[in-house]
Amino acid sequence: MIERWIKNDLTLKRWRRFKRIKRAMASLWIFVAILFLSITAELWANSKPIILKYSGSIYFPVYKYYHPSEFGQTTAAITNYRQLELKAEDWAIWPLITWDPYEANVNVDTFPSEPTSTNWFGTDDRGRDVAARLLYGFRYSIGFAALVWVFSYVLGVFAGAIMGYTGGRVDLFGQRMVEVFESMPILLLLITLVAIFSAGLWVLVIFTSIFGWMLIAQYIRGEFLRLRKREFVEAAQAMGARRGRVLFRHILPNSLGPIVTFSPFTIASLISYFAVLDYLGFGLPPPTPSWGELLQQAYKNFTIAWWLAVFPSLALFLALVVLNLIGEGVRDAFDPRK
Repeated sequence: MIERWIKNDLTLKRWRRFKRIKRAMASLWIFVAILFLSITAELWANSKPIILKYSGSIYFPVYKYYHPSEFGQTTAAITNYRQLELKAEDWAIWPLITWDPYEANVNVDTFPSEPTSTNWFGTDDRGRDVAARLLYGFRYSIGFAALVWVFSYVLGVFAGAIMGYTGGRVDLFGQRMVEVFESMPILLLLITLVAIFSAGLWVLVIFTSIFGWMLIAQYIRGEFLRLRKREFVEAAQAMGARRGRVLFRHILPNSLGPIVTFSPFTIASLISYFAVLDYLGFGLPPPTPSWGELLQQAYKNFTIAWWLAVFPSLALFLALVVLNLIGEGVRDAFDPRK
């Protein structure tokens, strides 16, 4: 199906080469499945039924808020669907995990509690379901990684294109700026800035993007240096094409190799970077579900709660492995020697 959408012969050849790498294709399908489960997490982990038939009416609690009075709960501020008294003609379809990531299981004796049939991966130190928090936490991890990847690559591609195409003093000044940014203690600076401006997804994305554009800028600079004297570029210049059109319409499409090749590895490193920030307490504010925050709990409760270390570590390991295998497959597919 994908091959029908690909019109460029070189792109089609690269895609077929990628398909022949079985570990890369398997990793791609695993990643797509994990991403789908996380994006649609409300359907798999929630304290509300997906579909509810009550007193002859159909409700969709996952998608719409219903006041407790509609179900006869006059003393509650939020509808407790577990306490509904369903009659013979009533029914409900529940998610596989009947906990949302913010809800504590008050029926266990101690927090954190070990894995049971009720909480498959156990609970954290506040009684919240670990499986639900892992599922929702990946949404924030991949969201952070994707946003930083886009913004930092846009900055890097623009800077690298200007340096490589212009050359001379512009290139010299740009290279010195890259060296200055690369010499900065980025993690320390990011922690300081987050402490000043308070933690939040967009604060982390903006500051991480500001300090994450240098690597791709260097590679794009090299590509533009290599291509700026090619015949198709000189032909475009002779026809009166403006600099912006030459840069981004003629040279950039022929310089996509580094962008595509490095993207899976960049996203993988950003996911681990985000987990480190959350582990250190400089990530998203609580009670936002986060893999790094679960690992921080594992450090505090290591002797009594092994599941807090095992399951988040396995989730992080799986995400990084599949992304790196996808990256290896993309790198081999774009290798001109093959």
